[in-house]
Amino acid sequence: MTSEAPSEVPHVTSGTPLRLMGDDGGSPDPQRIRLDEDGQLAVLRQMMLSRAVDQRAVSLQRQGRFGTLSTVTGQEASVTASAMALERGRDWLVPQYRELPGMMYHGYPLEHFFLYFMGNMAGAGVPDEARVLPIQIALAAQIPHAVGLAWGRQLQGHDEVVIVYFGDGASSEGDFHEACNLAGILGAPVIFFLQDNGWAISTPRRMQSAAASFADRAPGYGIAGAVVDGNDALAVHAVTAEAVDRARAGDGPTLIESKTYRLGPHNTADDPTRYVDDAEREEWEARDPIARLQRHLAASGAWDDDLAAEVERDNEAEIERALGVAFETPSPTVDQIFDHVYAADSVRLARQRASLSGGDR
Repeated sequence: MTSEAPSEVPHVTSGTPLRLMGDDGGSPDPQRIRLDEDGQLAVLRQMMLSRAVDQRAVSLQRQGRFGTLSTVTGQEASVTASAMALERGRDWLVPQYRELPGMMYHGYPLEHFFLYFMGNMAGAGVPDEARVLPIQIALAAQIPHAVGLAWGRQLQGHDEVVIVYFGDGASSEGDFHEACNLAGILGAPVIFFLQDNGWAISTPRRMQSAAASFADRAPGYGIAGAVVDGNDALAVHAVTAEAVDRARAGDGPTLIESKTYRLGPHNTADDPTRYVDDAEREEWEARDPIARLQRHLAASGAWDDDLAAEVERDNEAEIERALGVAFETPSPTVDQIFDHVYAADSVRLARQRASLSGGDR
């Protein structure tokens, strides 16, 4: 049994990405903004928490207390504003490995993130109430899973939407094309959120595709497409909310290309100074998504230095709390490799667990 694919889809425009907020914080198109002031402040708080977590995590990695990790610095608006366009507790988020602020918004505990990078299997667990799939390191492997999740929930009669994140490098993998094609055929309620952050490790965007935009591929799959300024939190939220509305109404998937920039290295084992031009990085630093939203809110009197200091104190307290939990969690045992794999052990898995613990073989 399959769903009918939508007969008509919006055509993507490969020109200038949608912007609802200027670099100075001004808004050229306030009518399309779908976040009220409280919502904008919530996005900003989550973005600032994410930036603070990145800074602490990198410091801990340099001390040898965390493993190799990828930060989301510079891409906070892209991840946070899109994730907050979905309904927490109802919709699903499928991450790659750079989506912490969105995962936290949908219920993934910060202490689990810390445990994960400490090599403790307890960090792989996702609370039942959090509709988040685990971090995926294998490039693009999560994209077919997201389509399967969306289709499966649709067949079960659930009114839910799935968003899946990946980068421009992942869009060169077969998994991406196969998933988009199947989603278009099924009319699955899934949003493909492609973060074009300029680099696939050290491979520049120009070597990933000759297309004017990655979203230009959408019509070939029979799905909607959109290009958005990924450093404009208000535009990202609006475009994603519109895609959620389409999916919820039965109008199928959307491929969103979020044009943003990776201000940090690919991961903590990478040295971007070997391939990133200083002038390019400085240009994007001037378009920092956090500072941009702060300027926007300050213009209306909703943001000032006192509130900034309060948010920074709150973020520091949350990081200390989560680190305290992580460092107090017992070290992992060998048999924990079987945890967080299946809801209940299969006969084969139970036999393997017993064998490892010295039981029957």
